[in-house]
Amino acid sequence: MTTITAIVADDESVARRRLVRMLEESGRVCVVAACAGGRDAVERVVSLRPDLLFLDVQMPELDGFQVVEAIAGRVSPAIVFVTAYDQYALLAFDVHAVDYLLKPFDAARFEDALGRAID
Repeated sequence: MTTITAIVADDESVARRRLVRMLEESGRVCVVAACAGGRDAVERVVSLRPDLLFLDVQMPELDGFQVVEAIAGRVSPAIVFVTAYDQYALLAFDVHAVDYLLKPFDAARFEDALGRAID
């Protein structure tokens, strides 16, 4: 069985830790990095080439959409945006996100997004 790798990028430490925990507890994903800012996320995604990227919209240095732009053509993980702001949903799908988790989300909604991203 191939290991599915993921990176979590969220500037809120509580949200970041929760996502990492939920991914690891799913038993389907190995989290290879957790980032608090956009520049770090770009560096980690390019160097580690994860299968999945759980990405906050509003972060320091580069926002989630700038991260997507910076990695375009270099790597192409399945992207799930995770944010408290619903107004970015259409833009997220315009950049080919596989899902959009609106905070706060429950475990069932997380599992739906994870399943979609893995598929």
